[in-house]
Parts: sequence; C-alpha cells; structure tokens
Amino acid sequence: MCTEVKHKINPNLFFALATICGVCSGYLQEPFIFSAAETISQLFINLLKLVSLPIIFLSIVSTASGMENMQQIKLLGKKVVKYTLLTTIIAASIALALFLAIDPVRGQIVADQTVALNGTQPSYLSFFIQIVPSNIIQPFSENNVIGVLFLAMLLSFAIVTLPVQHRTVLHSFFSSIYAAIITITRWIVAVMPIAIWAFITLFMRDLSQGLDVKSLALYLTVVLAANVIQAGVVLPTLLKIKGISPIRMARGMFPALSVAFFTKSSAAALPMAMRCAEENVGISRKVASFTLPLCTTINMNACAAFILTTVLFVSMSQGVTYSLAEMGLWVILATIAAIGNAGVPMGCYFLASAFLAAMNVPLNILGVILPFYTLIDMLESAINVWSDSCVAAVVNKEVQQEDSSLLESNTNLHLGAMNSVS
Repeated sequence: MCTEVKHKINPNLFFALATICGVCSGYLQEPFIFSAAETISQLFINLLKLVSLPIIFLSIVSTASGMENMQQIKLLGKKVVKYTLLTTIIAASIALALFLAIDPVRGQIVADQTVALNGTQPSYLSFFIQIVPSNIIQPFSENNVIGVLFLAMLLSFAIVTLPVQHRTVLHSFFSSIYAAIITITRWIVAVMPIAIWAFITLFMRDLSQGLDVKSLALYLTVVLAANVIQAGVVLPTLLKIKGISPIRMARGMFPALSVAFFTKSSAAALPMAMRCAEENVGISRKVASFTLPLCTTINMNACAAFILTTVLFVSMSQGVTYSLAEMGLWVILATIAAIGNAGVPMGCYFLASAFLAAMNVPLNILGVILPFYTLIDMLESAINVWSDSCVAAVVNKEVQQEDSSLLESNTNLHLGAMNSVS
C-alpha cells in the first residue's frame, strides 16, 4: 500500500517544496543554515563529479561494443551518423550564435569566486596536448574530459575490430558497469530535492547581497530559444527538403513526445517512439528498429545546445575567456559529448558538470540552474525524440528511394536481357 502511494507522488512536487523551503530559509539569514547549505551543496557537487566522467566513458564504449555486425549496419549506420552529426552540429551552432547575440554574461553571478581562476586557465596549445593522455588512469584522476573522450573513442574503435566472441564479452562487461553507474546516478537524482534546498538557500543569501539575476534569465532565454528554433525550424525544414510532412510527423509521434516530456528520458520513450514510427508515420520496421535505438544513444540535439550554452555561461561568469575559435571548438566538443549522452534524466546536466569540473570552474552556478533544469530536461527529452524520429523518417525515405532505384535498374536489366534473347 505504501509502495503504491510512493510511486504515485510526482517528484516535481518535492522540487517545488524544496525551492519554497530554500527561499524561506534563505530569508532567515541564519549562519548555521548557510553552513549546512554550503556543506550539502558541496557534497552534491562532489557526487556530480563522481559519476560524470564514468558516464561519458562508459556510454560511448558500451554503445560501440554493442555493434554486432559492422557489415549489416554500414548502409544504415552511415546515414544515421550523417544526419545525427548534421543536426547536432546545427543545434550547437544555433546555441552559440544565440549566446553571442544575447550575451547572457553581462554581469558576474558569483563575483567573489572569479579570482580563483585568474592565472590558472590553461593555454590553447596545452588544451590540445591534454587530448592524448600518457596513461589510461590519468584522464580520470585529473578530471580530463577531453582525454576521457579520446580514450573512449579509441577503445571503441578497437573493440569493433575484435572477433564477435571477444566483443560480446567486452560489451557485457562495460554495459554492466554502465548500468551500475546509471543506478548510482538515479540515487543522486533521488536526493536532488535536498540539494535544491541548499542551492536555493545560498542563492537567496547571494540575492540579498546584491546578486544579479539578469544573466541567469538571459541564459535560460538562450537555452530555450535554441531548442525552439531547432525543433520548430531546423528539423521541419529537413523534413520538407526530403518531401516529408512535418505536421504529419508531429501528429504521428505526439504520444512518444509526450512520454519523453513527462519522463524526462528519451530512452524511456523508445518503445513508444518505435511503435509510433511504424504504425503512425509508416517507417519500415527494419529502419525503425535500427535507427531509433541508435539515435536514442547518439542523436542528442538539445543536449548539445545545453552543454555548449551552460559550459560557456558558467565558465565565463567565473572569469574564463574564450576566443571565437575556442568557442567554435566547443561546438565540436558539445557535439561529441551529446553523442555519448546517457539518454536518462539529467544526462546533459552531468555532462556539463564534467566539462566544468575538468576546467576547475566552481560549480555553484550549476546549483542555481538546477531548479530550472527540470523544465529544461523535459523540453530537451521531447526535442531529442523529435530529432530521432525526424532522422529515422529521412533515412527511411532515402532507403525507399534507393530500393526503388535498385528495383527499377534490375527490371530494366531483366527486360534488356529478354529483348536481346528474342
């Protein structure tokens, strides 16, 4: 009885209650409360750092090791990867363009921590040197996200070339560890209301001391606007170019989009997405069963936009500066990170925190963003599923056209042979 009631409680109610309690406790101006909030917030930040790098590494390796037959997936795989990279890079580029245009970093949100970064920012060349670690443990011990990405991709390519029996063993090994890390992540999410209380309490303290919230509002505007443009302009345009009706697609995929929105997980919406794609949109079972699961893992348009915007916003608010070329590099990094996203609630949040932790940027502003991330995560999950379905529809259209061309070619060849005989 108690278990049933517990499952029916909406976690958003706890988030709202934690926010209200944080506002109230922040106004009390009690030093003891602030000390407790600082301790809890630091513990939560440590938990974020604990799981961030393993999520990035294991999500990429477990996905690659699960590819059983490269010959069978080569045709579809090339198409999926092509449109995944295209749409994800566009999403990150739109986010960067909006970030530069709106310029949310017009004031320092946590001005007293800016000094901590002065003189410690690595040079541009040293950033590239860090891509290749000197040993396997180094990128994890030094919070080197770029090194972890390089190691994960290098190991993934190596696993794909192994015999099937070896690849199966490695896939089971990495997938099991990945599942364990995701379980730990769910535990962290379960205690998130306590962390929200702590961050909101500290936020109210800073607000009473003259904290500027305008930058936070502009940051949220960039994130939401980038997602809306990607979902409402870019993806429908891609469908129109391929001769597919965006309205029909949206209607057909609406149940799956709803599931993704309310569960905040594109992975949780996968069964419904496959059903809608086959029954409502008319995507072939072969294409849907291959494309959608793959896209759920690697096609994260909204995640790329969030990672890029969040990393630039938080780090620049703490005094880090970037050249235009470095910002362009973050488009690529955000795309790679999004491809390795877990497809679970708060996956993008953990990835963004991993990048910032690797740069030695204080994560306090991430705590301020946290109360708003519930809505952002819901929107991003729905947009990711929408992007997955659009890629699947485009791939299905191209496969149908190629099959028709092949059939027509074979028919003409057969008729030509008959005419020559007669």
